[in-house]
Amino acid sequence: MYEVEIKVPAELEAVRERLRRVDAERVGARRQRDVYYDAPHREFAETDEALRVRHETVRPDGVETAEDDEGPDGDGEKPDGDETTRLTYKGPLLDEGSKTRSEHEAGVDDPEAMAEILDGLGFEPAATVVKRREYWAFREFTVTLDDVDGVGEFVEIEREIPETETIDATREAAVESLSRLGLDADKQVRTSYLGLLLADS
Repeated sequence: MYEVEIKVPAELEAVRERLRRVDAERVGARRQRDVYYDAPHREFAETDEALRVRHETVRPDGVETAEDDEGPDGDGEKPDGDETTRLTYKGPLLDEGSKTRSEHEAGVDDPEAMAEILDGLGFEPAATVVKRREYWAFREFTVTLDDVDGVGEFVEIEREIPETETIDATREAAVESLSRLGLDADKQVRTSYLGLLLADS
């Protein structure tokens, strides 16, 4: 499976209003804590790969903000919402006009055991990215409104495709859809949130 994605910096409230005007459907909001790992056998920064463990909590009640993450004990967690965990491998970028890459993902039933397995194999945590992500369905794409701790606000538009032959057509449709939302694909950021966070640290 391949994911065609374009990411641009944006003011989320303005994009949210445009999405409402074009009758896009809001389909949910989630808090994500992504732990990225370094590999013992090669440099992911050089090979343009990523290994990530994502801890995700559904936030059904309204738009999420950084303040909403502060739990009663100040630990950044709220008692509502069930957390799920997934392991993801992302391959190198395949397309200069977008963030298209191969992606493989699997659910994790025991996050602590997964962390121990990775540690035993020599994979070490490199950095953690925390974001609040709001999902909208627009045309045949998923549009996400991301508020990323230490990085800023971005909009991503993406669609999964089964084969590389449709990358160009899917990218062109994504560019046109972004334009409908008042966003310019020429301003896209191909650096990952991890890369942006590390660059600012």
